[in-house]
Amino acid sequence: MIEINRKTLANGLRIVHSEDTNTQMVALNVLYNVGARDEHPEHTGFAHLFEHLMFGGSVNIPDYDAYVQSAGGENNAWTNNDITNYYITLPRQNVEIGFWLESDRMLSLDFSERSLEVQRNVVIEEFKQRNLNQPYGDIGHLVRGLVYQNHPYQWPTIGKEPSHIENATLDEVKDFFFRFYAPNNAILAVTGNISFEDTLALAEKWFGPIPRRNVQPRNLPVEPVQTEERRLTVERNVPVDALHMVFHKCDRLHPDYHVYDMMSDLLSAGRSSRLIQRLVIERQVFGSVDAYISGSIDAGMFYVVGKLAPGITLEEAETAVWQELEAMKTDTIAEEELEKVKNRYESEQIFSNINYLNVATNLAFFELIGQAEDINHEVAKYRAVTAQRIKEVAQRTFVRENCSVLYYKAKP
Repeated sequence: MIEINRKTLANGLRIVHSEDTNTQMVALNVLYNVGARDEHPEHTGFAHLFEHLMFGGSVNIPDYDAYVQSAGGENNAWTNNDITNYYITLPRQNVEIGFWLESDRMLSLDFSERSLEVQRNVVIEEFKQRNLNQPYGDIGHLVRGLVYQNHPYQWPTIGKEPSHIENATLDEVKDFFFRFYAPNNAILAVTGNISFEDTLALAEKWFGPIPRRNVQPRNLPVEPVQTEERRLTVERNVPVDALHMVFHKCDRLHPDYHVYDMMSDLLSAGRSSRLIQRLVIERQVFGSVDAYISGSIDAGMFYVVGKLAPGITLEEAETAVWQELEAMKTDTIAEEELEKVKNRYESEQIFSNINYLNVATNLAFFELIGQAEDINHEVAKYRAVTAQRIKEVAQRTFVRENCSVLYYKAKP
């Protein structure tokens, strides 16, 4: 059980804290409630661009990384379709430097054409390397465009195309920052060897003076229910054919979320899982296969993906996957099979929350989607999933009218 303290500052910044005296380090995790889903369809990639810009210098601090390194700390950031997340770890005696650094770039970045140009080039180069010039790199764009027709999940975090970042102006960048990077649109999670009293004192000192901003309520287009199968076939210069079958699933707060998560592991977690045992080891349909879910806050995706074994056609591979999905809809899952997956989740949860930095990241996310204390109930939610619930959810989900299929063919 993780003990959690909390406070909301007058400017709207939410603070969650958990003390861990087993380490001499402190972690600060700042989660901003902005991701790729908050971008304009013609100006995508901005949230990811800001992940880079936030290290390019703030109003009083020209070189963020230099101060972190001199204080014996480490830092990084990541962005997805829902959130932008920054973290820094420091020795406890230097922790105030972390509050100073993070508060200054929340206050304002050092906006300049030079900084924008540098980071814009970095992001464009990343787009080219990961998505345009790497084998299978465009699958994310193809799948999302197939699955989502209205919702902004239809583009990945990197953006729709490089031109959206190439054409970004300084005024557009400033506008994006002041609309979203605000204390009343952020959560500060602090963990490690620091008391709640010291955390509050430093948070008030460094974050308290930052004014709240006019953050508009999120009003995203609703994705309509898919009513017919969608298919796309492409040819690329890749080693082997790949199959992607994607089904719509519930949002992160829906009670069925944990059912979907467990179904994905029943299918592909470990050598004894269904897809790997039957379609890789026994029947040799795939060289590799995986099932997983998007952990997105809004209604997400359930993926079944695989690279085909030699001599197998995409049609044969798809038929084999449907057979396994039908079995999940009709067969009763043995208690031993279910218990193995539940035990795995419990051990993962325990090990994940041993590390003080993981705790900071997890607390911030749970605070965003509900309250940080919910982290203590995750294992119980997985434990409560029954074989009957899995069968019911599978019957609703694994139907052709809810499926988008990508045939990713190797050029002959």
